[in-house]
This record gives sequence, structure tokens and C-alpha cells, in this order.
Amino acid sequence: MKPGLTPGARARFRMTVAEGDTVRALFSDRGAFPQMPAVFATAKMVGLMEWACVEQLRPYYEEGEDSLGVHVDVDHSAPTLPGQEVTVETEVEEIDGRFIWFRVVAHDGIDRIGAGRHRRALIDTAKFNDRLAAKRARAGLEG
Repeated sequence: MKPGLTPGARARFRMTVAEGDTVRALFSDRGAFPQMPAVFATAKMVGLMEWACVEQLRPYYEEGEDSLGVHVDVDHSAPTLPGQEVTVETEVEEIDGRFIWFRVVAHDGIDRIGAGRHRRALIDTAKFNDRLAAKRARAGLEG
């Protein structure tokens, strides 16, 4: 990771919720939640929080580096409708070697909809892809 990112660094990321981000749309190809309310899915909120953290980290990646989410501990405390804009505020809480802890808070302009912590691990993309290839072979998923 390039130098410059420090604990206390903050960022904001925004996204407008679409119909495809609702609970009903989650696993819709498998008929999972057809009767659920058309509100922002918790899984999509968590993904948005991860995305916000990636966007804060991205300028600090070295060539061939990326990050993966390795821990999530958040609540989802209020519903959000399609068409509402969600803002995620991120704050670097701790940098421990290749692990970065973030505080995350999501708000839809009316309510705080979720908050908690997220940890990302910096990875060497080439080495990670080698690990995936080896796992793919062990799982019998080759060609």
C-alpha cells in the first residue's frame, strides 16, 4: 500500500437505490423473496459499505494490489425505498499490516439505516489468482 492513508481519514460515497437493490430482487432467479417488501436489501447495503471502503482505499493501492472484505459487523436499522440516495461515510479506524479496519455509517437522507465496522485485507492480485487456480483444480472445476 502506498503511504498516506492514516487512521481518522474519512470519505463519503453515494448511490441511488434501484429496484434491483431490493430484497425482492435478491436471488430472484431462484424465487427466494418474492413476497418481501421492495426495500433496500441488507446484503446490498453491506456490499455498498464494502464498495465505499474500496473507493477510499483505491488511491493507495500499489500496482498489482487490491483488497478483499474479510469481516463485516453492521446493523441494518431502517428501510430505504428505491429512488432514495444512500450515503455511506467511511473512516479508517486502524491499519494493521495488510488489514484495514473501517467504521461505516449509511444514511438515506431521512434515517441512519446502518452502521458498524468492516475490515479489508490487501492482496497481491497475482498471488491470489494463483491460489484460486489451485483451489479450482482441487475442486475439479478445471475446463
